[in-house]
Amino acid sequence: MSPRVISAILIGSLSASTCLASDWLRFRGPNGSGVNADATAPPVTWSDEENVRWKAALPGPGLSSPIVVGDRIVVTCWSGYAVDAAEPGDMEDLKRNVVCLDRETGNILWQHTEDPVLPEDQFRGMFAENGYASHTPATDGERVYAFFGKSGVVALDLADGKPLWKKSVGENREQKGWGTASSPIVYKDLVIVPAFIESDAIYAFNGKTGELAWKQDSPGYTSNWSTPILVEADGRTDLVLAVPGEVWGMNPESGKLRWYCEIPGSDSARASVVADGDLVFAMAGGRGASTSVALKAGGKGAIEPIWTGRDVSSIASPVIHDGKIYVISNKVATSVDLATGKRISQTRISAGASANADAPASGGRGGGRGGYGGGRGGQDYSSPVLAGSHLYYTSRSGELFVFEVGEKLTQVAANTFASDRSDYSSTPAISNGEIFIRSAKAIYCIADTK
Repeated sequence: MSPRVISAILIGSLSASTCLASDWLRFRGPNGSGVNADATAPPVTWSDEENVRWKAALPGPGLSSPIVVGDRIVVTCWSGYAVDAAEPGDMEDLKRNVVCLDRETGNILWQHTEDPVLPEDQFRGMFAENGYASHTPATDGERVYAFFGKSGVVALDLADGKPLWKKSVGENREQKGWGTASSPIVYKDLVIVPAFIESDAIYAFNGKTGELAWKQDSPGYTSNWSTPILVEADGRTDLVLAVPGEVWGMNPESGKLRWYCEIPGSDSARASVVADGDLVFAMAGGRGASTSVALKAGGKGAIEPIWTGRDVSSIASPVIHDGKIYVISNKVATSVDLATGKRISQTRISAGASANADAPASGGRGGGRGGYGGGRGGQDYSSPVLAGSHLYYTSRSGELFVFEVGEKLTQVAANTFASDRSDYSSTPAISNGEIFIRSAKAIYCIADTK
C-alpha cells in the first residue's frame, strides 16, 4: 500500500497521525527549513509539455505557499477585487478563499470563502506587490489554520472545510503600505499566529477550541514579515524568530522571552530564520543592512553570535543542508560554510540557460512579468527549497531555476511555463518526488511522468 493511500485512510479517521514524514505542513515545510528529505526528489526540468502531472486553476491570485498533507493540497487566494490590477473593481466584493485539492488529480475537494474586515488596504503602490493572501496556512493533520491579516485567523476541518472557529488578532495596517505575510505554525496543541503588523503581538490559540492560550505584545515586532521556527536546545523547545535588529528565543508554552541576540544594521525582519540542530542562522533586513549571524539557541538573556557574515538576502529565506547555508539574493546564489561563515561558492542566476558563471555579490532587482493583471515589475518574493542534491528557486517572472548543490553551486536548469506568464511569488512545496508550484492563476504538480 502506497504512502499516499495510507495517508488518505488516516485522514478519514481525522487523527493527528495523518501527518507523514514527507508532508509539507507549513511555510517552507518541515520546521520552516525548506528541505525535503524524501528518498525520491522531483525532476529538474519541466515545461507545459514535460513532467506536469496536473495543472489546476485557482479562484484568484495570492502569494501564499501550498501545503501538503497526505492526499491533499491546501492553498489560499483572494477573489472578487484586484484580480486584474488594471481594473481592480470594488473592494466590497473582496473575498478570501481556502482551497483544498486532491493531490492525485488537482480536483478541488472543498473551498471555504471568508468575508474580509473592511476597509482593507487599497490595491496600489507596494501593497500591490503583496496582496490579500500572503500568509501560508498550516495544519496539524486534523485542522487547517488560515491567517488573513486584519481579517483574522480561521480554523477549518481538513476533511470537509467546515469552519470550526475564527479569531481576530488585530486590525492595524502596515505603515509603509507593504501588507503582511507572516505565517502561522503549529506547536503541540497550539496554533501560533505572528500578528506582527496587525497588533504588534504573537497569539497562541488552542487548535481544537480556539481558546486563547497566550498573547505576547511588543513594539519590537514592527516591520516584520518573517515566520517563526521551533528549535530544540538545552533540553527544551525554543520558539525562535527574527525581529528588527535581533533574534529572539521564546517559550512556546507561554510566549515569554528566554534569550535574544543582536543583528547590527537591521530595521526590519523579512527573511525567516533557519536552524540545524540548535545552530540558528539569521539575516538582517532593511536598507543598507548586510549582516548575517549564526548563533546557538538556548540559554538565557543576551547571547553572542558564533560568527557574523555579509551574505544576506533581503526577502528570500535561506536553506541549510549538509553543513552549508544557501542564500539567494539579487539574482545571485551563494553557499556559505555553516561552521565558519566563510563563503564557499557563488553563481549568478542565468535565465533560459544552464550555464554557470562566477558572479559578484551585487545584482539587479528581480524582474516581474505579468503580475495579477500584467506589466508589474519588482523583486522576487519566493524562497529556495531543497530536495536530494538540488536547490529549487522561483523568480517572480516565472523562471524556475534548479541548482546542483555540493562543493560548487551549479545551475543546471531554468524552466518556464509558456502558457502562464503571471506572477510567481509563492514558495514551492515538495513531497515524495513531487514539487507543487503556484502562480497567480494556477497550481502545478511537477513529477517524473516518464
